[in-house]
Amino acid sequence: MNKHKIKLFLTDVDGTLTDGGMYYTAEGDVMKKFNARDGMGLQLLQKEGIKVGIITSENTELVNKRARKLGIDFLVQGKRDGGKLAACSDICESLAIGLDEVAYIGDDVNCIEMLKAAGMKACPADALTEVKEIEGIRVMSLKGGEGCVREFADMIRKGDPRL
Repeated sequence: MNKHKIKLFLTDVDGTLTDGGMYYTAEGDVMKKFNARDGMGLQLLQKEGIKVGIITSENTELVNKRARKLGIDFLVQGKRDGGKLAACSDICESLAIGLDEVAYIGDDVNCIEMLKAAGMKACPADALTEVKEIEGIRVMSLKGGEGCVREFADMIRKGDPRL
């Protein structure tokens, strides 16, 4: 049970849903490795009535396909320089909720503004030091692409007192 009144769970992609690596084929196609447990964590949140979304700086068809496969409620790509927080604010407005009802997990400098604004915030174990030092952030025990999103999602679903 979500005992924290979170109504929207958002995540970054590179370094959070993935290990941050970008794999290129000889043809120039980009590949990324996603963790199936993270995807299940997002779907479990949805079963509890929590909307889920991805906000990322990149803009790729690959992330589009992953979001479709998981049935993600919101996908916003190509957001840089404050764009993540603006995108989140737009989603909040459409859901008639406040930023205090948003959980966000991210790992890099382009996530800092969004992390500072979110009601509940987390980062992978291997996030930048600058991110780990944000007041109130929960540093997951797992790394990006290795289940950190699921770890955070489960903490929210189970009402973990460490949050």
